Amino acid sequence: MAAKDRIGRASEAVRGNDYLKRLMEDDQLRGNLLAAYGAARSAYGRMSNGKPATQALLHNRKLQRELAEAANALRDASMALREPPRKAKRKGGLGRTLFVLIVGAALALALSESLRSKVLDLLFGAEEEFDYSSTTMPAGDVPEPADMPAA
Repeated sequence: MAAKDRIGRASEAVRGNDYLKRLMEDDQLRGNLLAAYGAARSAYGRMSNGKPATQALLHNRKLQRELAEAANALRDASMALREPPRKAKRKGGLGRTLFVLIVGAALALALSESLRSKVLDLLFGAEEEFDYSSTTMPAGDVPEPADMPAA
């Protein structure tokens, strides 16, 4: 029974720890910590090859580069832990809403002739009604080809 109680208290402590929550939720933070661990492990392997550590630190360029990588990754992880957690993006958002509105308006204009004419009247002004009167001769007054003088 005591082990079960200790496990329960430990799981409560883990759930209440903000750093562990961030570590579980933030992929970038985990990546930085793994990169730091890998670079530090490789650097340790280079330092423990039998040569004095001071000589390896001063002369081994690969070791210096690995230590710098580990330090940069740890700095990035530390900064990520200090900044507030990122809020999850809302699904949809303004872009999706705007897209749906534009598509809906285009469909409404395409399917409704009365709405289309109202929009065109608003944009370009109302059409003017006019009566067409021809200034040409009526069809009965046109000379026949046989009546025309020969050239």
